[in-house]
Amino acid sequence: MKKEIILLLLFTGILTAYQCTGQETVSDSEYTFKKGDPNGIGKWYMGREIANVMGFQGMEWLDRPEREGEENTSKLLLNMDIDVADDIADIGAGSGYHVFKMSSMARKGLIYAVDIQDEMLAELRRKKEKGKIKNVTIVKGGDKSINLPKNSIDKVLLVDVYHEFDYPFEMIASIKNALRPDGKLFLIEYRGEDDQVPIKKVHKMTEKQAVAEMRAGGMHLERNINNLPWQHCLVFIKK
Repeated sequence: MKKEIILLLLFTGILTAYQCTGQETVSDSEYTFKKGDPNGIGKWYMGREIANVMGFQGMEWLDRPEREGEENTSKLLLNMDIDVADDIADIGAGSGYHVFKMSSMARKGLIYAVDIQDEMLAELRRKKEKGKIKNVTIVKGGDKSINLPKNSIDKVLLVDVYHEFDYPFEMIASIKNALRPDGKLFLIEYRGEDDQVPIKKVHKMTEKQAVAEMRAGGMHLERNINNLPWQHCLVFIKK
């Protein structure tokens, strides 16, 4: 009888371990695939469909004169409380709309302009050379990494780009790795809760969704600076 009980307990332990292993395997599969929004890629993360990347063809829209009035980009940069010696990474820097403003604010620091599209990188180089700007470093990012060294940056700016990352979990891990211990991530996304924001649904995010995804990547919401006309300004720190 005693032998049977021992065997039963052993079998139960093996079964439990097997079930737990199966659950871990499921949780490790971060992404699912199904049809969704015509402006999405059919790939989903934590219940959110990832949006198509806005191509370099939209460069003119990024630099539109109306952007300051629509988004209050000056206030966004003030929200970042940029120090003169800050090292900052603008991920998905595009044509450099924010990059070159920040370079003058952090004139003793370094601005990393990171983008994945060669055409955007070429435009960044053109503007850098034209302005003879010394404290901007242009970096080609990957779909899973921002390609910056560990503990190299004080602040990260993500403006309307995170929702387009093909691999958001991996990208946040890369950003977290590059942030210094007291570093901050500024996530700027069009408000998904607000139907009045004139942006396609798949290109917007709710605060709840953003916080959940950042938490999954080891980032904690410090505060929501709720002072922009169309966008969330969510500030995250390392857990």
